[in-house]
Amino acid sequence: MISARGLTKRYGAVLAVDDLSFDVEPGAVTGFLGANGAGKSTTMRMVLGLDAPTAGTATVGGRAYRDLPSPLREVGALLDPRCMHPGRSARAHLRWMADAAGIARSRVEEVLELVGVGHAADRRVGTFSLGMRQRVGLAGALLGDPGTLLLDEPLNGLDPEGIRWVRALLQGLAREGRTVFVSSHLLHEMEHVAQRVVVIARGRLVDVLDVGQAATVRVRPASTRLAAGLRAAGATVTAVEDGLDVEGVPPQRVGEVALEYGIALHELVERRHGLEESYLALTGVAS
Repeated sequence: MISARGLTKRYGAVLAVDDLSFDVEPGAVTGFLGANGAGKSTTMRMVLGLDAPTAGTATVGGRAYRDLPSPLREVGALLDPRCMHPGRSARAHLRWMADAAGIARSRVEEVLELVGVGHAADRRVGTFSLGMRQRVGLAGALLGDPGTLLLDEPLNGLDPEGIRWVRALLQGLAREGRTVFVSSHLLHEMEHVAQRVVVIARGRLVDVLDVGQAATVRVRPASTRLAAGLRAAGATVTAVEDGLDVEGVPPQRVGEVALEYGIALHELVERRHGLEESYLALTGVAS
């Protein structure tokens, strides 16, 4: 599990991350959403010990990254696919990483095939497209077969087939019980790959959302008696047009309350909130 507690980072007068606290739990893909400059990359760098926090802590499995006995075997990271020596081949780059971490070179061949660059493994990385570099970067993140993965914008530069492949890969890793933390500005893709998202704005936590769980039930007619009964049942009720928007209770409960009050319903429709709608509403308030 990744845990941030009161995480803060200042660069001179600039407050990049402001008292940020959240958990990333194993067994699910957790998205990390925020506008450019919101503090996502800085947060990930602090988790990985690349930037020292001004205040607060960031831990993986209860320990700071610098205290992990074998970091590459415990945490796999992809922050910038351009940070590879352009004159090295993909195979040479991964062998260098494996040798430094005491990982068998046979694992290099495994991850090259896993990410689909085995056929180009002897080409210089400098000749690769951004999408191919992303794949090599993912191979490096997976090299130590870690239980935790931090990936910063791993979908950038990938074609539709590549995006679908990464989506399946991340979901499969999460099903194995790994901790998967992925930042992205592609809301549509996060809606497909993540089970929950951490939303930040201007370095501060806005909310943690369960993807696809929030819903509104539209009910007609707009009965004041029904609205009162639903509120008594714990729902949030808003009058709209000639009906009611109901949140906080399932549609079955709405129907039961209507029956208890002897009210005939002309419409009862559940509408799931999309991630984009929820994100824009949250960040709009935050800004």
